[in-house]
Amino acid sequence: MHTQRSKIRLGITMGVSAYTLWGVLPLFIRQLHALSAPTILSHRVIWSLVILMVLASATKRWTALGAALRNPRVLLALCASSLLIATNWLLYIYSVNSGHTLEASLGYFINPLINVLLGFLFLRERFTRLEGFAILLAAAGVAAITIYYGALPYIPLALAVSFGLYGFVRKMIGLGPIEGLLIETALLSPFALGWLLTMPAAPASIDAPPLWMLMASGVVTTAPLLLFAGAANRIRYSELGLLQYIGPTLSMLLAVHLFGEPLLPIHLLTFGLIWAGLALYVVGTWHRGRVSPTVPE
Repeated sequence: MHTQRSKIRLGITMGVSAYTLWGVLPLFIRQLHALSAPTILSHRVIWSLVILMVLASATKRWTALGAALRNPRVLLALCASSLLIATNWLLYIYSVNSGHTLEASLGYFINPLINVLLGFLFLRERFTRLEGFAILLAAAGVAAITIYYGALPYIPLALAVSFGLYGFVRKMIGLGPIEGLLIETALLSPFALGWLLTMPAAPASIDAPPLWMLMASGVVTTAPLLLFAGAANRIRYSELGLLQYIGPTLSMLLAVHLFGEPLLPIHLLTFGLIWAGLALYVVGTWHRGRVSPTVPE
């Protein structure tokens, strides 16, 4: 009994740590603001690949990797997921370094409801009445901010949809997080290297970040992923799913209180409607025992 309690306590600690690291990721990205978003993305891809290859060797995952690479269906799906995660990362980096962290956090609040919608559209999963109301409330929130600005909030919608589709594709192939991300970064690495080798040299006046910080972009990608995987093995999926809101909540707080992004009444209305939808979603899925956690950024 004591061992089981310790296991659960460790799992919750690892889950909270994973989503906390994802939530404070904007702090790290802001340190690289002198570089363009594609350059930051390229370093993140390359250094993540290096770390993941070391991890794969240490944990003897090459057999599973080989099986995935020999399966044309899995490889094709990973090509699609690599494009989706690159799009998601690029847009997130751009959002943070262009003063739109608040909008980016909104995208990850919307994401669980996008997942429900994708399940309905592509897997014929029927959502409950509560989930239906939750989606309508989120749609009302998006509609409110669209009417206010006269344009769709493309950043939160693109982040939510790209990550929702990424999770959908990865769910279909059932590959582990380390194996999957290793292959995805390997597929992206030629483009990342090509960009770094051909991009124009930065002006001498630009205070470029040191090499160790660029290398750390691989650590901030893989460390929360490992913590998440450890948590998933120790606590219930429904419990882990409730922790996923730590990330966007921390990002939102950073945006308002540290980065000085304005929190307007329209933002409060939009967030309020989406939070109300999320509350309905959590209540409904908690009773059904299937709150699905997502792996951000």
